[in-house]
Amino acid sequence: MIRAARMFLLAFLLFFALPLGAHALVQWHERDWSANWRTADWSSTGTLPAADAHPEAMVRIYAARVGRWRGIFAVHTWLVVKEQGAGAYERYDKVGWGSPIRRNGYAPDGRWYGNEPEIVFEATGAAATALIPKLRAAVASYPYRQYGDYHVWPGPNSNTFIAHVVRQVPELAVALPPTAIGKDFPVAGDWIALAPSRTGLSLSLGGYAGVTLAWVEGIEVNLLGAVAGLDIRQPGIKLPGFGRIGI
Repeated sequence: MIRAARMFLLAFLLFFALPLGAHALVQWHERDWSANWRTADWSSTGTLPAADAHPEAMVRIYAARVGRWRGIFAVHTWLVVKEQGAGAYERYDKVGWGSPIRRNGYAPDGRWYGNEPEIVFEATGAAATALIPKLRAAVASYPYRQYGDYHVWPGPNSNTFIAHVVRQVPELAVALPPTAIGKDFPVAGDWIALAPSRTGLSLSLGGYAGVTLAWVEGIEVNLLGAVAGLDIRQPGIKLPGFGRIGI
């Protein structure tokens, strides 16, 4: 029993505490900690082409570090769609203030608390056209869409919302970043369920702890929202704070 406890403590230190501490030091030197909600830059990064100049359908999932000290641990994710020939993009976020499912509250490729977004998933043309109706249905089916439903930790939060969308549209075949804290919150309340990609299984204890074993997500161990693991499909490691590192 004592040996098992020591092994658990060692694993916790190596795979959770040490990476988070190291990432905190990196962020301390690289980030502007003074920016708050009012002073942060929420403007477009200019990385998306003008919608009226790009007639093809498009789907993207973005992730960007959250504000201030919380950016050490977590990212915020959102969905962007544009139908064939549409003159504007549509962006969907789950936020803790204002309208529960925020539509076009921010620029589709905007910064989040001044942090540059990264593309988690993208599809263009016929592939995007096929996905968009399913994505709209998934957004509409999210059960935690009312005022008061948002909880920063362990969820349901913004990442729980996007994980629900991914789970409802397995054709996406995408794994959200391990830093998307809240993605493992069990929307349906089940302890054991299919992984969001439906290529394996997830065990979740209310979002506080869990394990995912799946081809798309790889091997992920969730402890208090922090995720460590291995990416098998595209070899890499997943570390709390840092996210995925690999090919």
